[in-house]
Amino acid sequence: MGKCCKCNGRLLCMCLLPCMMTCHLLIYIMVTIFVTISYAPPKITIHYIAPGISANSGALASHPLSPFWNLHLQNGALWNQLQHSLDRQHNPILRGNATGTQRKPKAKLSSQTGGECLSDCTSQKCSEAGQYDVNNMPEQMKAFVRSMHCRSYPILINQPTTCKRNTTKSGAAYPMLLMAIKSQVGNFENRQAIRETWGRSGLVKGESYKKGGFVRTVFLLGRQDSSTGPHPDLKNFLELENQKYGDILQWDFRDTFYNLTLKDLLFWHWLQHYCPTAVFIFKGDDDVFVRTGALLDYLHKQWQEHKLRRALTNETHIDLFVGDVISNAMPNRNPSTKYYIPETFYKGSYPAYAGGGGVVYSLSLALRLKEVSKRVRLFPIDDVYLGMCLQRLGLSPSHHPGFLTFDLPETDRGNPCAHKSVLLVHRRSPKEMLALWHKLHNLPAHC
Repeated sequence: MGKCCKCNGRLLCMCLLPCMMTCHLLIYIMVTIFVTISYAPPKITIHYIAPGISANSGALASHPLSPFWNLHLQNGALWNQLQHSLDRQHNPILRGNATGTQRKPKAKLSSQTGGECLSDCTSQKCSEAGQYDVNNMPEQMKAFVRSMHCRSYPILINQPTTCKRNTTKSGAAYPMLLMAIKSQVGNFENRQAIRETWGRSGLVKGESYKKGGFVRTVFLLGRQDSSTGPHPDLKNFLELENQKYGDILQWDFRDTFYNLTLKDLLFWHWLQHYCPTAVFIFKGDDDVFVRTGALLDYLHKQWQEHKLRRALTNETHIDLFVGDVISNAMPNRNPSTKYYIPETFYKGSYPAYAGGGGVVYSLSLALRLKEVSKRVRLFPIDDVYLGMCLQRLGLSPSHHPGFLTFDLPETDRGNPCAHKSVLLVHRRSPKEMLALWHKLHNLPAHC
């Protein structure tokens, strides 16, 4: 009898053991699911806002809250919806068209409160009824939205022979560096200070290697913005300036802050047609100071490294894009700043981009940017737009500590020795450019 009880007990234990293990497993799974669902990730603090608030590009930046190039639609953000439409137009996977025919989607967005008209690209008059909901946007943004479909404008002043020479006496490509400076009609002093200092056209010596290279400078202008009030007519003065120096490029669009992106697009088009022999491009503002000789030294080093890579890999193009890189920035939502981007216009973080003042890139990359820009909707901040185009190419800008777009510490700004490691500094007035140029050419021995 005792033996029988023992056998029955063992049998019962063996039967219950799998059930108990299964119960424990189910409890573990349920607890794991509950913990996963209830887990809340730590909130990410935004440490950097796009220009207009922060004065330190070296501040810690947050991780992006969402990817820049989202494929899903961002409700309520006009730019995101227009970009989504353009992506569908160029991407056969996103078209969702079983017949394979390329049907161009409409880029108009519905509005409950009525729409804004699109401007005619040549006359700037409203020519068709668009339905962009921009009623709550500031006037400057409204003007941008009305004409953001316009990408081609007549050229008023051209310089077709700036880069005509194919080679120099040394056999080097010509020019080694083309400087494209964004200016405005009335900024005569800035342009003249640049011509007399760091933007001189001709053969420029390097600082370290003394090799240097040929430099050509052009100034990129639109026409005076009449919407900001009456302005003196400076057309005749501009024509005289151009007759003397022959370095003005002017197009027939309103020269506003939100239209600076147009200067990039139109300049790339000009570059392809009139200056395909340039090697590197400097694109900057007319209130920066550049140590051109040191920049040429840097570019010669990059070119030599490229030639070594080309010998090993047969790589023909050099994808150089250098500046003061800002990563993981969010749009500025402060309506009182000129960098203000309403959430109704754009949602998400910005891609990595090189901050204002100046950047350097290769000609081969400039031509690639020109082509890819056709697939990126215009954005009212030019630096961010360049970052968008780069990201579309699968590239990132390279950071260089010598590009000080937020200036030196205030205590060092008057010290010429502090500028020795600088390639670019922002901002400098015409008088400050001339004074700094003189000081850098008469540096004390202890520097």
